Amino acid sequence: MTTHATPLAEAAPTKPAPAEKPGRDRYFDLLRALALFRVVLYHLTGWAWLPLVFPSMGVMFALAGSLMARSLKRPAVQVIRGRMRRLLPPLWLLGVVGVTGMVLQGWGPDADGHPGWWLLHLTFWIVPLSDPPYAEGLPGVHGFIGENWAADLAGPLWYIRAYLWYVLLSPVLLKALRAVPALTILAPIALAAAFEQGYVTLPGERIPSALTDFSTFGACWILGMAHQEGILRRLPRYIVPSVAPVIALAGLWYALHHDFGTGNDLDSMPLAQALWSFGTVFLLLHLSPSWTEWPRRLRPLAGTITLLNSRAVTIYLWHNTCILIAATLWDRLWGFPLLEQNVPGLLESVWPVLALVWVLIGCCVLAFGWAEDLAAKQKPRLWPTSEPEVRIHGSRRHAAHGG
Repeated sequence: MTTHATPLAEAAPTKPAPAEKPGRDRYFDLLRALALFRVVLYHLTGWAWLPLVFPSMGVMFALAGSLMARSLKRPAVQVIRGRMRRLLPPLWLLGVVGVTGMVLQGWGPDADGHPGWWLLHLTFWIVPLSDPPYAEGLPGVHGFIGENWAADLAGPLWYIRAYLWYVLLSPVLLKALRAVPALTILAPIALAAAFEQGYVTLPGERIPSALTDFSTFGACWILGMAHQEGILRRLPRYIVPSVAPVIALAGLWYALHHDFGTGNDLDSMPLAQALWSFGTVFLLLHLSPSWTEWPRRLRPLAGTITLLNSRAVTIYLWHNTCILIAATLWDRLWGFPLLEQNVPGLLESVWPVLALVWVLIGCCVLAFGWAEDLAAKQKPRLWPTSEPEVRIHGSRRHAAHGG
């Protein structure tokens, strides 16, 4: 019901309404869902061309960088604490399950040759400033999970470590971006080129690994921040379509001239990965339609996309283990002569295994996904296909991601 204001009401001083927090960008949600699906498919099949079709890691870092820049309108310490609170509990849950399993299979203080180092490195499962340790060469559980399962479980943890460092560096990166945009965006690529040409070499493994990840995907993170800051929108419209394909093709050219193929794809070529991801992300952000509502054709998929976004960390952390379990279970079917003789093509196909992988991922979402809700200070939900509602001053509204 609407009412007409009286002259007295018009004259009375009123408090300004609080600014409405921006809602979700459905285009970003779609990109994140596609990135997760592509990551799972790539880690199952190893098809070298998949990262060329869609550079998932560059996209995921760019989206995270955009959300981080939006959040940094608040005090930096508060934002960093909030990001760490959202990121770490799902990792801790993985660590409780994974490290317990490793210890039960004999992993212990002698793994690093010195008990003190083993215990110290275990703290990276709490705050992953470096790669958390894991047991190598563990036996599998016959018929359920394959050998060296700990390596598969720990495989995705580089992303968590890199994400944490990006979050910690974001206040400085944002200041640099505002002061010298072009130099800040291109600095990680220059560092990648310096590493590739041997101009920069560092001893050990942990620091070079962290800097390599920064040089590979740092430009994508900063591009996301530049998109949020409106820097990309201030460029003439012809710049991005003209420049981005050239950068991406330079990465492709480099890859093709360095034996690109299965077993030697973009993941093993940091400079090519940096260039291809940068060029592709640049185009995707340039096209960004900023949907506040789902387009009609995508509405049937809205629930699935929302689920993937709501459980992105859980899916990413557990998908490698789900792939190993699915492949181990599927291989048991070769023990049935009827199937081996009549449907060998089915047993060799990746698509049934992919379906089984997603069933197992769904089980992980049900079993472990609640940790993401608790980390976000929301009521735990088993299967979040819609966004949670939060109460603000007695009214309801949908929670926006990335606060």
